[in-house]
Amino acid sequence: MELFSLKDVSFAYEGNTVVSGLNFTVNSGDYICIVGENGSGKSTLVKGLLRLIAPQSGNISMGDDLKKNEIGYLPQQTPVQKDFPASVYEVVLSGRLSSREIRPFYTKADKAAALENMKRFGILELRNKCYRELSGGQQQRVMLARALCAARKILILDEPVAGLDPVATQDLYKQIYKINKEMGITILTVSHDIHSAVKYAGKILHLKNKQIFFGTTEDYVQSSIGAEYLGGGQND
Repeated sequence: MELFSLKDVSFAYEGNTVVSGLNFTVNSGDYICIVGENGSGKSTLVKGLLRLIAPQSGNISMGDDLKKNEIGYLPQQTPVQKDFPASVYEVVLSGRLSSREIRPFYTKADKAAALENMKRFGILELRNKCYRELSGGQQQRVMLARALCAARKILILDEPVAGLDPVATQDLYKQIYKINKEMGITILTVSHDIHSAVKYAGKILHLKNKQIFFGTTEDYVQSSIGAEYLGGGQND
């Protein structure tokens, strides 16, 4: 089932085109990694899919009756977010806000989902800890658990491993892979690390201010674009 379909889409800021020529589909169960150099339009595309910015041209359609409150989103962390003065439990539980509609309180189901996702990411014992006192890897697991509390069909992750050490990076990639395979949640993630992208993702979308590749990881590895970026040892 199609979740997103883009046809001849472009995005711009202040009249200047940032990324163009977007023609791809996101289907239920996909694990798609968006790769490209800094400034190539990756985060802009994510904002467009979240309807935070409108396309300059083209059309984005949402299928399978996809609603905003069925999308989990993990943005790039800012210094302000890293210093957030709340407990781990409060941060994770806040991911259920989008599903509360007009209810002024969290339900038992909301609280159970928060606890389950903390357990899933190995942070249940940290539930009463202050978020800002955690390590970078722990904070990202908390934010991923929060995003998963909001996700019913798709999880959109913008540079989820930025700033993490190699061990924490691989741990987080493995957790994301398990979410896709074991829960059936569609994953759309942005990464500058092409080598890790081809290790875990099923499909690759490569941007260079326009779409230069979209297809299976196997086809990407065998393509001239994949050979250029992987063979050259670049993590663009």
